[in-house]
Amino acid sequence: MAKVIRRNKPLAVNPLKNSQPVGATLAFLGLARAMPLMHGSQGCTAFAKTQFVRHFREPIPLQTTAMDQVSAVMGADASIVEALDTIFSKNKPQVIGLMTTGLSECQGTDVQMAVREFRQQHPQYADRYVVPVNTPDFSGSLESGFAAAVLAMVETLVPTAEEAGSRPNTRRRQVNVLPSPSMSPGDVEVLKELIEAFELRPVILPDTSDSLDGHLVDQDFVPHTVGGTPISDIQLMGDSCATLVIGAALQPAAEALKQRTGVPDYHFDHLYGLEAMDAFVHRLSLLAERPVPPALERQRAQLQDAMVDCHFMIGQARVALAAEPDHLLAFTELLHSIGAEVVTAVAPASGPALAKLPFAEVKLGDLEDLEQWAQAERAELMIGNSHCAQGAERLGIPLLRVGFPLYDIVGGYQRVTIGYRGSRALLFELANLRLTHNTHEIEPYRSIYGQKLEYRNGDPDHGLRAATACG
Repeated sequence: MAKVIRRNKPLAVNPLKNSQPVGATLAFLGLARAMPLMHGSQGCTAFAKTQFVRHFREPIPLQTTAMDQVSAVMGADASIVEALDTIFSKNKPQVIGLMTTGLSECQGTDVQMAVREFRQQHPQYADRYVVPVNTPDFSGSLESGFAAAVLAMVETLVPTAEEAGSRPNTRRRQVNVLPSPSMSPGDVEVLKELIEAFELRPVILPDTSDSLDGHLVDQDFVPHTVGGTPISDIQLMGDSCATLVIGAALQPAAEALKQRTGVPDYHFDHLYGLEAMDAFVHRLSLLAERPVPPALERQRAQLQDAMVDCHFMIGQARVALAAEPDHLLAFTELLHSIGAEVVTAVAPASGPALAKLPFAEVKLGDLEDLEQWAQAERAELMIGNSHCAQGAERLGIPLLRVGFPLYDIVGGYQRVTIGYRGSRALLFELANLRLTHNTHEIEPYRSIYGQKLEYRNGDPDHGLRAATACG
């Protein structure tokens, strides 16, 4: 169990943390016909939208209540009611995700009460959904904001067994999935394919693989999300045979879903590496009552071979790692499985996964802490988001870009890192980073008896005769 070192600085230098509203927005973008709405100033929403557009390189639907100095002092409940009415009437989404920010939390807004007022004043939107969630900027991070939004989705959109008249295992081939916030749209797409390989139907909450995968649509402009989990599927989650929960941060949402529906759940910290994937595939085989497909067995063998091949480059490497708690645990266990050592671990905020880390210390801090600690521990490789690039360059070590945001590479949002194939590709990428930075798997042998061949006195054959004479 790692010791968590708390922040001891009055400010953040080169921040690592993404705010809770950003994480909640990411979750709401995984719902079909959804519109995330931040209750705060225009600047809060503009900054978050910039991060999303740079990361996904796509237009992102995101709205704001545009609080100003007057509403911040006098109250902003009327702004929420007006914003919900305007968005439903003009953009016509099926669901709005209403998130607080630091400003509205300091002002003391009660978003649940504001939603009740909206329902009383505008009964014409009875068939539309509003999911309110408290996500202050000044606490937590992207991971906790995502988890809070998923919990709010479960409590708002999933009917109880009594309300829906549902019973677990009514749909024996259907499984619920709560994916980790560290999973990219590419990861979620591979996760769906993996579950479908066992002839199971996944209901993923939220499903970013449909809404944030960068596909083109026929319409010139769509004001809300395209793709994502439909509300109709969410309302049938109580009929599933099981719920698969990936990531320790989603434990509260999983408990709420189980309490509301009675569907049994199975928890997995991550899907990186051989051991974690074996446990997940075994559970799918039991749920589906099907043998493991031959294609997966072959992928497993390929990962084993990759671990042997990459051990020479990655084994005993000293790694500096900066990520959200769930992602930190996933990378740590993958690196340890190949023989690498995590010498520096920095997280933006606390999370339940930190208690499971196998090394001595993890720090809650910023990228200045990461850089200084990595230098002191002589790190040879850095793993983190695009904000880590300058620090890695100053230290003269390679950087594997993962997490959010990834704004200086193309297609980072679609990179697959889970599963047997994703773990294999990740190991290859780490090994190639080491090789391209003059880290060879085997140092070339140079004999102490070697003699340099050179011209002497203008005689081009002198070196050859000298080497021949030496035997």
